[in-house]
Amino acid sequence: MRSTAAVAAAAFLVALAKSGGGRPPGGGAPAGGGTVERLIADADAHYARRAAGHAGSRAASLEISEAIAGYERALPDASSAEARWKLARALYFFGTYTALDDPGRTAAFAGARRSGEEAIAIVGRRKGSVRIRALSPEAAAGAAAGDPDAAASYFWTAVAWGQWALASGRFESARQGAADRIRNDSLTLIRVDPTFEEGGGYRILGRLHDQAPRIPLLTGWVSRAEAIRNLRLSIEVAPANFVNRHFLAEALHKGDRGQREEAVRIEEALAADQPSEAHLVEEIALQEQARANLESWRKAVGGR
Repeated sequence: MRSTAAVAAAAFLVALAKSGGGRPPGGGAPAGGGTVERLIADADAHYARRAAGHAGSRAASLEISEAIAGYERALPDASSAEARWKLARALYFFGTYTALDDPGRTAAFAGARRSGEEAIAIVGRRKGSVRIRALSPEAAAGAAAGDPDAAASYFWTAVAWGQWALASGRFESARQGAADRIRNDSLTLIRVDPTFEEGGGYRILGRLHDQAPRIPLLTGWVSRAEAIRNLRLSIEVAPANFVNRHFLAEALHKGDRGQREEAVRIEEALAADQPSEAHLVEEIALQEQARANLESWRKAVGGR
């Protein structure tokens, strides 16, 4: 039997799909009783157990559904950026690692994107910048400086936009300016805190330059050199981070022979490493991707 939280999470995704990812802004007291801090703490405990019952890189839905439901209960407090960026983080995990179908994943990422945008707006209002989204990355970082939720809000919003873009397809993501938003959020995050999430701003920006299509008048700024530069910066911040290493390897393998050889070494080391308990499902998934890359690259060298 599905848990109440799993049913609530499924209903939430259906509502998102029907509304295009929209949700009216929160206001009033938190739902379900308790303070916002308590509701968030309870949801955090479920999020920390998100790997419970996993099968390899596939997560069970129970604990992450409970986390989503918990963060949702805190949303009526319109001043809580924390509840919103944590909801974005939970929806990202739900959409990426559980057994959702394509519409479910797209809805999860749309919800994460919307929740992250709300978190950024709250950060802006706290700092007296009600139109923080209209600012350049430099100005936005200055406006958000010192806010305890700023780095997380920008990081998880950029992640959500990236996953939503992949799920929605090239045309729709380009129409909504996803690449520019991800680039600006990454640049803002780098200025707010370049070490957040172990070089997360450099990692997202590097991956964007590596993966985004170069479209005249839209993404003419995409640069392979910038991809490698930013991904190496993420490695400087956190050389053991699985995502930093994997993204750098995939970018390097598009280069010359020396870079391809470096990419193979990185993926071989990653595939042999020990996943952490804190990011178990995520790091198992990265190891699976690394092994798949190695197999594909070896076949290409062998001409098969």
